[in-house]
Amino acid sequence: PHFMLKEIYEQPHAIQQTLIGRISEIEQSIKFDEGIEAVLNNNLTSITIVACGTSFYAGLVGKYLIEHLAGIPTYLELASEYRYFGIRDTTSLVIAITQSGETADTLGALKEAKNIGCKTLVITNVVGSTATRIADASILTQSGPEIGVAATKTFTSQILILFLIALKLALIKNKVGTDEISRYISYLKVLPKGVRKVLENSEDILKVAEKIKDSHSVFFIGRGINYPLSLEGALKLKEISYIHAEGFPAGELKHGPFALLTEKTPVVAIITMDKTYDKMIANIGEVKARKSPVIAIADENDEEIEKYADFVIRFPSNSTPLSCIPIAVILQLLAYHTANLRGCEIDKPRNLAKSVTVE
Repeated sequence: PHFMLKEIYEQPHAIQQTLIGRISEIEQSIKFDEGIEAVLNNNLTSITIVACGTSFYAGLVGKYLIEHLAGIPTYLELASEYRYFGIRDTTSLVIAITQSGETADTLGALKEAKNIGCKTLVITNVVGSTATRIADASILTQSGPEIGVAATKTFTSQILILFLIALKLALIKNKVGTDEISRYISYLKVLPKGVRKVLENSEDILKVAEKIKDSHSVFFIGRGINYPLSLEGALKLKEISYIHAEGFPAGELKHGPFALLTEKTPVVAIITMDKTYDKMIANIGEVKARKSPVIAIADENDEEIEKYADFVIRFPSNSTPLSCIPIAVILQLLAYHTANLRGCEIDKPRNLAKSVTVE
């Protein structure tokens, strides 16, 4: 019924298209075109990512991945701010992320980066777009056309490209061994299957959408890589369902947002089985103490979470940062079903455009 739902369901295929020709199991390596390899070299001392909206949240995931895997300091700037206040470091590689390749603020940031002498790389979904003509090199997400205003498959593809960049740089800088690379490559290969599993078991998501559809506010919390996902989950919900939603790092609730919690404010907690697990459980307890219903998005192997959350949505078990892909799909479906239950105009939300070509 909606392009957005069609595009959510195209993600297993879009993931395969994004990875095609870029991972080599035999050579245990990540492959890009020569122009891209030239800017992703061993001399890189820092990276600056510039983007807007959903692409900015993909960039925040990218910052985590690049620093975590390759150990290269990575700065993140909103394109609309970078143009006027950005870091003026000519040795930094500037990576611009724009689905359309035509986002005015991102193009402005790209031009600014070029003017000060930075090497530039763009991640986009559109062949021959303006961004590809400005940047020194470009990587296409290869997700296929996206019609719905709310970005879905292009968001997960952008994250995948950033993951591949992080792995490539980690290899160049000898931060990962062949065992680790082959583990990541095998995870990448089964990723479409993991996303398919989420899509096939989406009744739980629909049940949760029923619970939150009449809320005035919904909060999303996460730690580490799950923090940008909570921002994206909130953006999707507010964009298409018109429910006020905000994403927070879970540890920040006590620094102000607690004042907004009531029994009518659902909190979506993204919880993965990593070093942040115990802290997330403690944060969920703090939310429950304030009577807010908790919806946990949790690993299918998490046996403890049922004790703490009111509702649980499961994602396929994954001990790598790639768990963020199936989690993103859950958040997209949650926003979609909530908006659909509310009878919203999903593909063309009010006051929004697919490609933001004004500054």
